[in-house]
Amino acid sequence: MGVSITVASGKGGVGKTTISSNLGVALAQLGKDVMILDADIEMANLELHLGLEGMETTLQDVLAGEADIKSAIYEGPGGVKVIPAGISLEGLRKADPDVLEQVLKTLLKNSEILIIDAPAGLGRSVVTALAAGQELLLVVNPEISSMSDALKTKIVAKKLGSHVLGVVLNRASREGTDLTASDIEIMLEAKILAVVPEDPEIRRSTAMGQPIVIRAPNSPAAVAIKKLAADLIGAKYVAAVPSEEGLMKRLMGGLFGGKR
Repeated sequence: MGVSITVASGKGGVGKTTISSNLGVALAQLGKDVMILDADIEMANLELHLGLEGMETTLQDVLAGEADIKSAIYEGPGGVKVIPAGISLEGLRKADPDVLEQVLKTLLKNSEILIIDAPAGLGRSVVTALAAGQELLLVVNPEISSMSDALKTKIVAKKLGSHVLGVVLNRASREGTDLTASDIEIMLEAKILAVVPEDPEIRRSTAMGQPIVIRAPNSPAAVAIKKLAADLIGAKYVAAVPSEEGLMKRLMGGLFGGKR
């Protein structure tokens, strides 16, 4: 049996799915057998991040009793396995959230690392995801509203027996209004494991349906996530070697970027 990591935030819109998808791919690139499950059956978007939209069978079908979980597992970028939640309104109507707990137990038996991309809030599906995760990774932004929601999520997860791995500070910038890393650690009483900076490559990669750790492996956000993946499994982070094409683009940009 493998290890399960629930990636949660409490608050929506903090970049939780970005961290889940890219962390999963980064771990797969390190040779781990990784499966990512989108547990957000109401507002799913993991498949969009990984270029897997339009899959015939999804978690919604499994929760509706219309498919076996094995038929909803797809090969994703970088060798990661992905279970998309599905975005069909009809599928959502048929889905039974109570089946999710058994699905998670089955997946854990068949993967080395199971990453559960939890929904926002503290509804029934969130509690199920938190209970299934042996480890909890909290994703927050450097703002006070993110802290209060994350703290509630942490308290519930601990009561459910989940171990708090730590915090990923996402979309960090140098704005004077941002909370500092030390402020966040004090508020949440948890260690910050990674600081992922605000990075325009994130938006571009999401729009293309490609993980940033593959599309722009040397970008600041990608480097931070890959370092986190290496730290989680006790491996040494090795920076990606820029391709010749990438080097030429940067060189030409440096030579001619100021000209009009």
